[in-house]
Amino acid sequence: MRIPELLGAFVRRLFHVPYYLITTIIILFNELTKLYSMGSGNIYKRRMKVFTLAFLVYLDYKALQQREKLTKRSKRDSLWENAHERNAKRVLKLIVELEGLWVKMGQYLSTRADVLPEAYIRLLKQLQDSLPPRGLEEVCQTIEKQLGQSMDSLFTSFVRVPLATASIAQVHRATLHDGQEVVVKVQHKGIKTIILEDLKNAKSIVDWIAWAEPQYDFNPMIDEWCREAPKELDFNHEAENTRKVSRNLGCKSEGLDRRPESVEVLIPEVIQSTEKVLVLEYMDGIRLNDSHALEELGVNKQKIVEEITRSYAHQIYIDGFFNGDPHPGNFLVSREPPHRPILLDFGLTKLLSSSVKHALAKMFLAAAEGDHVALLSAFAEMGLKLRLDMPEQAMEVTNVFFRATTPATEALENMKSLAEQRAKNMKIIQEKMKLDKKQVKRFNPIDAFPGDIVIFSRVLNLLRGLSSSMNVRISYLSIMRPFAESVLKSDMIHGPSSNPKWVYDSPVHSDVEAKLRRFLVDLGNADRILGIQVCAYKDGQVIIDTAAGVLGKYDPRPVQPDSLFPVFSVTKGVTAGMVHWLVDKGKLKLDENVANIWPEFGINGKDQIKVNHILNHTAGLHNALAGIAEEDPMLICDWDECLKRIAVVAPETEPGREQLYHYLSYGWLCGGIIEHASGKKFQDIMEEAFVHPLNVEGEFYIGIPPGVESRLATLTLDTSDLGRLATKPDTNRSNPISTSSISTTLPSSFTFEMVAGIIPLSNTLNVRRAILPAANGHFSARALARYYATLVDGGVVPPRHTSSSLPPLGSHTHHPEFLSKKMPVNRKDGSKKDTNGSTSHKSDLYIRIPETDDTSDEVDTKIFTHLKTKTHDAFLGSGDYKDFIIPNGKFGLGFKRVQTTNGSIIGFGHSGIGGSTGYCDINNRFAISVTLNKLSFGALTGEIIRFVCSELHLPVPQDYAGSQEFIQKPVIN
Repeated sequence: MRIPELLGAFVRRLFHVPYYLITTIIILFNELTKLYSMGSGNIYKRRMKVFTLAFLVYLDYKALQQREKLTKRSKRDSLWENAHERNAKRVLKLIVELEGLWVKMGQYLSTRADVLPEAYIRLLKQLQDSLPPRGLEEVCQTIEKQLGQSMDSLFTSFVRVPLATASIAQVHRATLHDGQEVVVKVQHKGIKTIILEDLKNAKSIVDWIAWAEPQYDFNPMIDEWCREAPKELDFNHEAENTRKVSRNLGCKSEGLDRRPESVEVLIPEVIQSTEKVLVLEYMDGIRLNDSHALEELGVNKQKIVEEITRSYAHQIYIDGFFNGDPHPGNFLVSREPPHRPILLDFGLTKLLSSSVKHALAKMFLAAAEGDHVALLSAFAEMGLKLRLDMPEQAMEVTNVFFRATTPATEALENMKSLAEQRAKNMKIIQEKMKLDKKQVKRFNPIDAFPGDIVIFSRVLNLLRGLSSSMNVRISYLSIMRPFAESVLKSDMIHGPSSNPKWVYDSPVHSDVEAKLRRFLVDLGNADRILGIQVCAYKDGQVIIDTAAGVLGKYDPRPVQPDSLFPVFSVTKGVTAGMVHWLVDKGKLKLDENVANIWPEFGINGKDQIKVNHILNHTAGLHNALAGIAEEDPMLICDWDECLKRIAVVAPETEPGREQLYHYLSYGWLCGGIIEHASGKKFQDIMEEAFVHPLNVEGEFYIGIPPGVESRLATLTLDTSDLGRLATKPDTNRSNPISTSSISTTLPSSFTFEMVAGIIPLSNTLNVRRAILPAANGHFSARALARYYATLVDGGVVPPRHTSSSLPPLGSHTHHPEFLSKKMPVNRKDGSKKDTNGSTSHKSDLYIRIPETDDTSDEVDTKIFTHLKTKTHDAFLGSGDYKDFIIPNGKFGLGFKRVQTTNGSIIGFGHSGIGGSTGYCDINNRFAISVTLNKLSFGALTGEIIRFVCSELHLPVPQDYAGSQEFIQKPVIN
């Protein structure tokens, strides 16, 4: 048996530690000894020193864990403090002896006051600038050889004792012949060979760790380090980096010449440079670790660290060029007021491409706003790939990454919290992936880790450690946000005046579409549009199909015809159509008691509520579950829980008496009816009823599935429009909606702040994936217009959408797989009703609509088979269906009745809170949809619909007929 195996067996028996863990540690440290073989002495002797220390430290802590169990609680802290002190001294001594990359590692650890015990931080701080210096003779030889002159010719004075000594070089103060005070940075002799050899060997160690423990694959880190670290060894490179960062930060600009985005930091001027010698301007400053001197001068440490953080935010997000080594030894504070940070040592820098810089900014803002979609999009743009679809965990990890800093005194609690969270996350992964304990230990959730963000990650960790060591709290989200926003705004080309491709390049279907596109360009130049889609059918043919703008405020990708927009209550028109589809199939009746279909519903005074009451907003459940957001906003994402709750609430008014808009409860009420009447899941019925027959696959969702995030538009706030809500008097607060008609405004309980709060909630992936049939449709305008074009023709599906519009409608290969289950359709009489109304226990539950041959345009596909010519009456609540609605109400049976200014009804449709809408004009066989991502009250939508109707000589709906002043009563359904 080899030595590592013998030691492993011994320790495992002694401390009951898993064998694989012991052997991993022993072999790892055994291999590490091979790294540090420079200097005098036998190579094997050096290896043994490293191995002995590593094993000694490990046994010390393991033995301490056993002693702790036998020690009084009051004395346990001192046991650990003593152990940290003696082991930190052992580590420091070995690092100083071995030099090379060990010093770099020690410098890094010395900054992590947020995670390491105080003893390690205090002792390893010496590595920042207090290593044993090289001899003066060696230093002078290097200077004279590199600069080609004698020391006397170069300097009038040269201080023998270095100001600081680090892993690669040491710095001496000197005076030039012109009297200028300078510092001379001199590279250690032979250090280049040592560093390069260390990197080579470190790579082999990391390869072995990745093989032994896949969840700890540090290859991306070491690969990036191997690329960047050698650049530190060329001081000409550092000189150019110093000049570039100084220019970028505007350090030499004064007064009126300073740019608004510049930061208040200082950087020494480069005087001269060669490969191994760098001469810089001398700046008199105080070390960050000299707390006494900082206090004597009255330096505000909080302000200093904030300004350092701002300078890095500028370097990363504005410049895309940043110093990758912000440890305390690379900063000073100027002695003269105003005390400003002095930035030093630009040997290790990172240049980011525009796309990566944009992705990092997008990732930051996604974390700040809780936008899962933007976060996953940013990951994709920077090349970060995850092995499983768990956006909630990705957001958690990102938030931890950008979390506010904590003082060093809270390091222990902070680490415990992070460890507990990691264990919790791994437990979730284990359950989701069905992994056993051994598999979960070897599972790495990251499939690809881009090297570009390795140095970025290191910088953030170093800054976090810097803040902790200075005992200040830094909020990254508040300090860095303006810089991240700035770079995204500068990269964005919102308006068409500066972007000739602002309107998506797709075929023009008609003269009116050509005119509309010019009109949209004018609106875009006026900053009225962020992203938009408009599609219209006339007489069964597409006459408009236009997409323009960008997907989001921080997402410069163009809106395409297949982009998915959140449309809020536009969703209700689709949900209502599903109920009518089930009525057409004989699975329920409009005048049937809901409790007959859904037995659990018939309690607390709801036994007389009928299906038509739900569709007509007269069920008296308009405020049902209204307080769910206050209890827990994420509860609305729990479909089963919301169905249970909606089933037990009590109505506020007698069914059929008052039309009070069911703005949120409508979805669960209709959804419960749909699922209980069909015995199928909600999404399955929508796929069967509309998605497949209309050929709108991939562009027609209520609750998006995984895999479509890249096509999602992100909502933002149109403050110019929504600001009117904050200023207009609230005349309806005491009585929100009259008894004879339904208001098309927001519920009176809504405030401007609540409306503004809808945006970040609606942008979260949790909400977007939830089934909210009242408010969570994600449609393209062309899919939504096709739906209404089908309804306006009584259910006859129009010819296929033009294939010249790319990508073709219905061409997406992605088909969501929902966990559908056949549920018994329980009737009060105990029977189980099939789709034909018979009482069979072997029914297929519902009839699948036959699909027409793709090659044939002769066969009409119909989504309704029994309603036929009565479909419009059913939707509007007219003719044979007039007794099912409140007379003269704004709503028919699930759809808003579209009427002109003279009161005549011309069609039906539904609008949403963001301004998106869809409706059809029956007499003129006209259907139109508008989707947009700048949340407003409909002013923009009104202008577009008035424009199109005017060009086509069609009547304009009353809601859109007025000037912009009509928005005093916003069109929100």
